[in-house]
Amino acid sequence: MTHRLPAHATAFRPATHKHFHRIAWLAAALTLCVIVFGAFVRLSDAGLSCPDWPTCYGRAAWPQAASEVVDHAATAIREFESDKAWREQVHRHLAATLGVLVLGLALLAARRRRYGVLQVLGASLLVALAIPLYMQGHVMAALGIAALGEALLLFAALRWSNIDLARAAALTLAVVIFQALLGKWTVTMLLKPVIVMGHLLGGMLTFSLLVWMAWRATMQPIVLVDAPALRRWTFGAIGLLAVQIALGGWVSANYAALACGAGGWVTESHHYVDFPRCVGEWWPQADFREGFVLWRGVGVDYEGGVLDGAARIAIQLAHRVMAIAVFAYLIAFSVRLLRTPGLRGWAIALALLTCAQVVLGILNVKLALPLAVAVMHNAGAALLLFVLVSLLARLKRPD
Repeated sequence: MTHRLPAHATAFRPATHKHFHRIAWLAAALTLCVIVFGAFVRLSDAGLSCPDWPTCYGRAAWPQAASEVVDHAATAIREFESDKAWREQVHRHLAATLGVLVLGLALLAARRRRYGVLQVLGASLLVALAIPLYMQGHVMAALGIAALGEALLLFAALRWSNIDLARAAALTLAVVIFQALLGKWTVTMLLKPVIVMGHLLGGMLTFSLLVWMAWRATMQPIVLVDAPALRRWTFGAIGLLAVQIALGGWVSANYAALACGAGGWVTESHHYVDFPRCVGEWWPQADFREGFVLWRGVGVDYEGGVLDGAARIAIQLAHRVMAIAVFAYLIAFSVRLLRTPGLRGWAIALALLTCAQVVLGILNVKLALPLAVAVMHNAGAALLLFVLVSLLARLKRPD
């Protein structure tokens, strides 16, 4: 049965369950935690500390000592490190909890659709069935069943309207499931850069979808005559920020954050890093073709990176140049918002977060990538995305 609302109400009065917005906000907050904690795991070199998936050396939690896993097959892939394994497995458990919340949102949104709950549950059960199949070694069968579950969700998202956020909720669940696959491939493909970057983008997309749904279900529009123009500005800002986040993920996945150090490298005994120049030059020799090869086959361990200095310099330079473009656009957008009554708080937040991101990026380079600063840099990108997606969800032209 299709639930209908008056035409003037459909844009900002979705017919959702009375607790839908609360669950959506909780899921959005948890997604931010997962993104930040994931950055901590990645930047502390703990991404391969549990070489099997979804368990950690065969444990649902994680082993406490190497003696507990001495006979486990995963020890042949990577030696157990007790100070790192818990980080990776806690991250997985947080992501699994988020998956349960998103499943709840999808079920609530689909409850008025004909066979809607059955479709969401059926797709989820197919994905759940794929996990034990994968653990038993039936990799291709597990992938096929998971793909079928994803296809059911995407079909539902395309067929349903968004009057009750059913389309957005089904799409978000599909993204979260694909995120789980990317998380698995991050481990099994030994930190392949394109997978690591995709995993970061998937996390940001999940966060954006949940924030958008939470605002729409909360029903707090900002009504302005020039809302269409501001929405175009917002789309442009989100597009540029997405490209910069992807470049940041590529920098991290290829270990290119310190590529502009003396001689192109920074060691424990030498922490000099050049900024705003790079290895003593404004535009040093860089190998952009090699630096942006997305696929290099399988079986290569990418921990520590495999590129030479010129390729890493190219990645770092691309990130810096794009940062200038994003900074200029976001500051111009902030000025535009500052001149709009009712949006000055959002303008100040956007400008402050933009400047903070630039400062954190520079500190990352100058201080040789301290863990706390690098994690905050990832969190800052997510907060910028929150401001922009919030504006996109709330801006509305008068009826």
